[in-house]
Amino acid sequence: MVKINGCDVEAAGQTLAEYLQNANYDERTIVIELNEEIVPKTQYGSTVIKDGDTIEIISFMGGG
Repeated sequence: MVKINGCDVEAAGQTLAEYLQNANYDERTIVIELNEEIVPKTQYGSTVIKDGDTIEIISFMGGG
């Protein structure tokens, strides 16, 4: 089990890129923190989610 934004999710074994695609996130507008470390966007495709990981997906919002 993995914690993503505070919720338990079955995502172990997927890469970050696969999870983001399946969950309909736009990689251009987010930042991912994996176990309290920022993951560079270039590593989303090679970073595999493991049981016990804690992920925070932070979305950027525009405004005026």
